[in-house]
Amino acid sequence: MDKKDIKSLYLDELQQELAVLGEKPFRAGQVYQWMHQKLAEDFEEMSSLSKELRRKLCENYEYICLRPVEVLTSDIDGTQKYLFELDDKNVVESVLMKYRHGNSVCISSQVGCRMGCRFCASTIGGWVRNLTGGEMLDQVYRIQRLSGERVSNLVIMGTGEPLDNYDNVVRFIRLLSNEKGLNISQRNITLSTCGLVPQIRRLAEEGLQITLALSLHASSQEKRRELMPIANKYSISEVLDACRYYYDKTGRRLTFEYSLVGGVNDRREDAALLAKLIGNLNCHVNLIPVNPIKERDFVSSQKKVMDDFKNKLEKCGINVTIRREMGRDINGACGQLRRSYIKLSDEKEEGEEEV
Repeated sequence: MDKKDIKSLYLDELQQELAVLGEKPFRAGQVYQWMHQKLAEDFEEMSSLSKELRRKLCENYEYICLRPVEVLTSDIDGTQKYLFELDDKNVVESVLMKYRHGNSVCISSQVGCRMGCRFCASTIGGWVRNLTGGEMLDQVYRIQRLSGERVSNLVIMGTGEPLDNYDNVVRFIRLLSNEKGLNISQRNITLSTCGLVPQIRRLAEEGLQITLALSLHASSQEKRRELMPIANKYSISEVLDACRYYYDKTGRRLTFEYSLVGGVNDRREDAALLAKLIGNLNCHVNLIPVNPIKERDFVSSQKKVMDDFKNKLEKCGINVTIRREMGRDINGACGQLRRSYIKLSDEKEEGEEEV
């Protein structure tokens, strides 16, 4: 029988679980604090618990603690990229980005991705499985413990489509923002999606105060379909209608991510179409210089082209920034480090078989 992931349990659920083990309610509070505030690496570290309780916990529950197999630090900006190994030997990437306003962590929500966006390394090799709430939490917890620095902002923008792992992601957000845990404000949490319409509408009903970031990347349905297969299922108008619904329900300003791909979606007419498309929305546009990956032939737009694109949107009254490139010298694009690790592991296995 598979053990439950104890780190994924809400406090009331944990109380119910421990009651079955014959423990009083306050014990659940102690265990919860050890997991989500003190960031304990295992049950044995929970020194205020009796040895008998720790034994029962070990016997009945899985305790997620990710193992860092590689940590890269950028010489350019200090960005740190972590490759974590899961219990089943799969690996996921997480990133620590340091800004003047605080530290931000970008986590993965799945092992691999099934969305197939043409310019993204995360989707190469396809989807393997969803991450649990505990596995997402522990990316944040391990980074905070390993770096010794407080995490104040969280972005669910690494490998995977968060809304394709809906229930676990919502659970993760509630646990991360719980006042008895790390208590990261929901207003400091951003969820990035390629545009799963039913899930966006469902998310609007959750009562969360997170920022929704839509990976738009095109200003027309035809061009979006070329870059993002999800556009074959949901049209650009359907996705934007869902975003409007999210804003109406939450009052949270929308963010649109637009990766600038040289010669593909960065022309003046693309900017004009984009301004017309989203001009009536309360939104912010993040222009992202696409991170080149070996498996694709896309290149980033030239600086002048990016500046012209930005200026065109600003003249149309749209709030826009060009995202600062972080960790470009350490396989900064989502999925690159994981791809390199898997390739190296495969080559090593092949070499051992030949011997």
